[in-house]
Amino acid sequence: MAGKYEKYIVRNMVREELPNEGVLAYGEVEGGTSGAHALISGWQVPGCQVHIAYSWIYQVPTPNPYVLEHTHEYDEVLLWMGSNPDDINDLGAVAELTIEGEVYEISTSASVYIPAGVRHCPLGYKSVDRPFQFIALSLHPEYKS
Repeated sequence: MAGKYEKYIVRNMVREELPNEGVLAYGEVEGGTSGAHALISGWQVPGCQVHIAYSWIYQVPTPNPYVLEHTHEYDEVLLWMGSNPDDINDLGAVAELTIEGEVYEISTSASVYIPAGVRHCPLGYKSVDRPFQFIALSLHPEYKS
């Protein structure tokens, strides 16, 4: 029996085309990833003020860079989470993220805070040795750029 808070539970992730990657950015479905899936958003849960996009990356994505340069009118947190149970800091991949023209290498499980209005990406990958999870958490009910 469903309780009164059932409306706040998202039980199935929904594939979501985001404007800076895949079909909408390049005109083709990205390879090497699950593509972005909405874990939770304002369009899934009325009143929700965050949007979380989840991707499973299992090889160097194509096209690469995977995400094009953009900005948001809201804060965002990017997360890379490795899948090595013996070392949670071992990402098993090397990513390159550009923030305001500066290139940063991400080779461990990591998170990056992107303040509203800060130009970020492209996001590309030099190598992927083991599948890992990538999450973009937007402090807004839906993803916009």
